[in-house]
Amino acid sequence: MAAGAYRRMVLSVYLTGLGSAAALIVAIGAQNAFVLRQGLRREHVPAVVAICVASDAILIAAGVAGIGTLVKAAPLALTIVRWAGFAFLVGYAVFAAVRAVRPSTLTAATSGGGTLAAAIGTCLAITWLNPHVYLDTVLLLGSLSATHGDPGRWVFGAGAATASLLWFVLLGFGARVAAPVFARPAAWRVLDAGIAVLMLVLAVMLVV
Repeated sequence: MAAGAYRRMVLSVYLTGLGSAAALIVAIGAQNAFVLRQGLRREHVPAVVAICVASDAILIAAGVAGIGTLVKAAPLALTIVRWAGFAFLVGYAVFAAVRAVRPSTLTAATSGGGTLAAAIGTCLAITWLNPHVYLDTVLLLGSLSATHGDPGRWVFGAGAATASLLWFVLLGFGARVAAPVFARPAAWRVLDAGIAVLMLVLAVMLVV
């Protein structure tokens, strides 16, 4: 294959991986809702974004390496992860509902009282205990990457990881643009109420 044709093929596979991951990652979910809220509050955004990007990169690499096939062969493991995710999403929905009822302590212009350890712990839990993350990154993206063979599947994975990087940086740091809107408690009330409903819907979808 000529060098020019090879480069075009690599670019095509890379963009396919980027587009496929973007279609999955951009969909609103528990992880995105948490990153958005941290960005609006300007609380530990670099750490939260770094965890999300690194976690996605690890999971995408696992899927590309073929772990998705192993998970498919162990339905019990997937069931355990699903119910663990259900419990976590319901708990997160409850906390969001409480914040919606009492939003007076929330401000977008300055950092809130959340500690770095709490933000990291919540981010890790909402990422690694969320079955959708495994379904999207390990199973779906892993399966899609396999259609490109070697070394194409790793190029696909690199494109998918790039989509994750771009999205979470935009979501975390770009949320500051909307900060003036969330300077009012009423806006936080609406946001947290929406997050609570979203978490409950996702929890139900996991077990239905």
